[in-house]
Amino acid sequence: MSVSLLSTFVKPMHPEGRRFVAIGAAITVGLFLLWSPLGWLGLGLTIWMYYFFRDPERVVPTRPGIMVSPADGIVSMIEPAVPPSDLELGAEEMARISIFMSVFDCHVNRLPATGRIDKVSYRPGKFLNASLDKASEHNERNGLAVTLPDGRRYGTVQIAGLVARRIMCWGETGRDTSRGERFGLIRFGSRLDIYLPGGAAPLVRVGQTMIAGETVIADLSGETGEA
Repeated sequence: MSVSLLSTFVKPMHPEGRRFVAIGAAITVGLFLLWSPLGWLGLGLTIWMYYFFRDPERVVPTRPGIMVSPADGIVSMIEPAVPPSDLELGAEEMARISIFMSVFDCHVNRLPATGRIDKVSYRPGKFLNASLDKASEHNERNGLAVTLPDGRRYGTVQIAGLVARRIMCWGETGRDTSRGERFGLIRFGSRLDIYLPGGAAPLVRVGQTMIAGETVIADLSGETGEA
């Protein structure tokens, strides 16, 4: 197998997944000793665990004035909504793009645009189906408010789902960040909302597949068109 073909299927794994894969491998050995069909089932689940925690490198677009997708998954909603009050983004509606991540998507989250993190807010909550609109209000979540170089602000909110039981965020208040930079991870299956800054225009549609750090999701100048 050539290096290029190998790299297509074998991706780096985020450190958060190592213990899960190790536990799965140990259980798989025991299952093989007990009954081989169970062992093969355990092997399949261990491979899936590795696949879930994959953390591939992404080619981040360098074009000025754009925002990239913060998550892998499918755009489930695009609508005006008031951002969570704890992010202090104001009481006015902002354009919100929701991305649903299934258990088969890469769950490492990336920042949509270069800026300074000025608010990080975690709120415990329920674990409703992340595809539901009310999940943004009632589910466990972690949000970041980011100020762009031109002074405008946007929000990115990690939302837990039915299976998700831990939201991880590495963003720190006051830290300068770059477009496409990793900032968090959710396990297992969840949703991510992005609240666009004033004047920004969505460049995606409901049902479109997103690639975190690569898919252009919005134009900061307000121009519309295909991403």
